[in-house]
Amino acid sequence: MKKLVASIALIAAVTGFGAGSAVAAEGHGLAADVEHAVASGHFPVYKPQNLDWSFAGPFGTYDKAQLQRGLQVYKDICAACHSMSLVPFRMLGDLGYTEDQVKAFAAEYTVTDGPDAEGEMFERPAIPSDHFPSPFPNEEAAAAANNGAAPPDFSLIAKARGVERGFPTFIFDIFTQYQEGGPDYIYSLLTGYVEPPEDFELPDGAYFNPHFVGGATLAMAPPLSDEAVEYEDGTPMTLDNYAKDVSAFLMWAAEPHLEERKKTGLMVMIFLVIFSGFLYLTKRSVYASKEH
Repeated sequence: MKKLVASIALIAAVTGFGAGSAVAAEGHGLAADVEHAVASGHFPVYKPQNLDWSFAGPFGTYDKAQLQRGLQVYKDICAACHSMSLVPFRMLGDLGYTEDQVKAFAAEYTVTDGPDAEGEMFERPAIPSDHFPSPFPNEEAAAAANNGAAPPDFSLIAKARGVERGFPTFIFDIFTQYQEGGPDYIYSLLTGYVEPPEDFELPDGAYFNPHFVGGATLAMAPPLSDEAVEYEDGTPMTLDNYAKDVSAFLMWAAEPHLEERKKTGLMVMIFLVIFSGFLYLTKRSVYASKEH
């Protein structure tokens, strides 16, 4: 019986099913959970937390105030290492900014353009049609400045990152239309840095995070901390708020037309229901007087 209970606790800790990572760590032991994950090659050690997002579900919408705060966190913290090469500045108008505000925001960045009449490349202030530029001239320079690991582009990171939820959770996801795996993962990663177990050998230049899907350590240092960014709207300047806001913003960057897609899907479903009703009534009308 004790072995069965221990096995159940281990499964819950590793999969994160039915319990938060903090509870799992306390109940079974971080060192044992890491050892099991390393031995089996199954990461992350703890599954992401499931948060409540405004854009979740079939009727979810983006919270523009949250997206604006997330943009502020990205600009002040993340943009120093991570680009968003697929996102043009003009898209910021969807967040509630005016045309003049978008132009002013874009002008804070410098982009390379050209060639000019002499065949030379030159730099100029960005305009709304430009995309968020990379802070590095190339991937090799990015890797050299970050312990050999080039920071990924953030354009689609919220759709590209996620953790398999396994059986039976993915069955329920079909009905709940769960698609927040990326934001859940990003939030858990940003808030999941902890001290490694005593017997864990931490490589040089690496940081321990049991929520990282690529292993127990990663090259990125904890990027956020309390009071790192001063919110313009007075929202409390906490790590938790920073992580939630930038995760929501990255979801918008990866899927800016999410609201329109959901509205279209709802209209299609309504049409199909009405169309099915008309088909049924037509069948009844055509075959009502027929002998079967």
